[in-house]
Order: sequence, then C-alpha cells, then structure tokens
Amino acid sequence: MSILFDPTLYTVPPENCTEREAEVYELLSRLGIKFTRVSHEPAMTIEDCVEIDELLGVPMCKNLLLCDRKQTMFFLVMLPGSKRISSSVLAKAIGAPRLSFAPGPLMEKLLGVSPGSLSVLALKNDTEGKVRLVIDRELVANEFIGCHPCVNTSSLKIKTSDLLRVFLPYTRHKAEIVDLS
Repeated sequence: MSILFDPTLYTVPPENCTEREAEVYELLSRLGIKFTRVSHEPAMTIEDCVEIDELLGVPMCKNLLLCDRKQTMFFLVMLPGSKRISSSVLAKAIGAPRLSFAPGPLMEKLLGVSPGSLSVLALKNDTEGKVRLVIDRELVANEFIGCHPCVNTSSLKIKTSDLLRVFLPYTRHKAEIVDLS
C-alpha cells in the first residue's frame, strides 16, 4: 500500500499538530533529543511504513502492547518491523504468563495513545510505571530507531542512545533487552 506523505525531512515540529504530538516535541526539546521527522497520511501498520522507512533511512519499530489474561501485567514490546514472533516465545523470553494484545481502550488509558500510534514515546504517559518495556536486542544494536510521536501521521528518527540514556530515565522506565530470535 502506498500512503501519501510530504517527502521533506524536518528537524522541527510541525506548525499545526495535535496536543498529544506537541507534548512529545516539547519533551524531546526539553531533554535535548534531536530528531528527524516526516509527515504522512495515517500509517496503521508496519506495511504502511515501507516508504517512510526509506525516506527516514531507518526502519520503523513494531510496537506491541501486550497483557496477561487478568490484565494486571502490561508489556510494551519493541522489535524490528520485519520480525515475526509467537506470543509463547515472547512470554518465555520475558518470563511472563500467556500474553495477548491489550485492547484499544486499555492502551488509551495506560499510555494515552490509540492503536496504530503506539510507540516507546508513549511511556511519558505511564507515570505510575505499570508498563514494562521490552526491546529486542537487534534494535539496540542500531544507531537510530524509527517511531511515531504518539500519533500515526508523523514518524521520527531518533538516536537509540538518546532513547536509552535520556528519554527512558526521564520516564523512570528501564528497558529489558531480550533476544527475540
């Protein structure tokens, strides 16, 4: 599927953006985290992001919000967009019980984002620390990651080191780096 987008790369926030997106840019600025941005039509899936990946020069992360059956344990899982993994392999890798996708309303409640807009940057909204972050080792080996700024009409390229050493400590989250091969 080809989506429409502005092929211009920006290093500043868009002039007109949602409050949710503006909060992300304000936080990145306050933390001194530089980014490269591209604006586009809504990108709901990794398949929608192929052209965006090419333009930014970095593949977008696949982000999954998973929970246990009782919806008392929550995991934001980041992995390369091309990687497929079974929930049983993932559950074993992170030492969790049987996992399933968290429903959209729960995602909104926990992280303040809707399905299709989930990214590690949404952890800024998890002030109670209910969500555990799990990152595939393959991602942290890259200099940059691609993610949405809590909306799926923009995509960002940020340094992985800024994510791990600046953003996550600010949000009081720790990354559990696991091998999801």
